[in-house]
Amino acid sequence: MKRKILAALVVAAGLAGATAEGWAANLVARVELSTQTMTVSYNGQVLHRWPVSTARRGFVTPRGTWKPTRMHKMWYSRKYDMSPMPYSVFYHGGYAIHGTNYVKNLGKPASHGCVRLHTANAATFYSLVQQVGSANTRITVVN
Repeated sequence: MKRKILAALVVAAGLAGATAEGWAANLVARVELSTQTMTVSYNGQVLHRWPVSTARRGFVTPRGTWKPTRMHKMWYSRKYDMSPMPYSVFYHGGYAIHGTNYVKNLGKPASHGCVRLHTANAATFYSLVQQVGSANTRITVVN
C-alpha cells in the first residue's frame, strides 16, 4: 500500500513539473534520540513513525544530517561478533539504520550506536531508499 502511495506522490511531482534535481532529499528519516522514534517523510508527508533503539550508555549515536552512503540487504557486523544487520542503510562511516531481532528493546537505548528498527520496518525503509535513491534521501539524527 505504501509503495502505491509513494508511486502516486512521484507521479504527482512529475506532473507538477518537478525535475530529478528538484527532488533532493525528498525522503527524510528523522531520528529523535529523546523519544527513540524515527519519522519517515516523503515530500513533507509523514509516511511512517516507528520506535527505534539507539546507543545505550557508553556508546554514541552521532547527531547530524547525512545522505546514505551504501546499502546491504544483509550485513554482518565485523566489529560486534558478526551480528546480523538486515536491511542496512549506512549513513556515517559504520553507522547504519538496520533491522534487529531485539524488538523488546525498541523504544529505548540499546545499541552500540546504530539505529535499530523492527526488521519489517527496516525492510520498508530500505525499499523506500532504493525507490527514490540515496541522493534523494536525508537521514537526520537529533537529540
